[in-house]
Amino acid sequence: MSSTVARETIQLTYPIMSDGVETDTLHIRRPKVSDMLAAEGAKGSEARKEINMFATLCEVSPAAIEELDLKDYRQLQKAYESFLS
Repeated sequence: MSSTVARETIQLTYPIMSDGVETDTLHIRRPKVSDMLAAEGAKGSEARKEINMFATLCEVSPAAIEELDLKDYRQLQKAYESFLS
């Protein structure tokens, strides 16, 4: 994954339901400073803040992110980290 790409596609090993539709991909965009500030201002644990950040960047509900298998969640984390390096 290249840090210059504006959006990454995550192919899910285990599909999830998002807004009532089964999906096997997520698209995560590069984070902006405003995304970071919103996450920092949110209430909850660090894990909850990360879930909310990923939901914003993927344009899905936090509930959809919560449904991810941990293997798929780790792919999402790696894509996010690639944007920061």
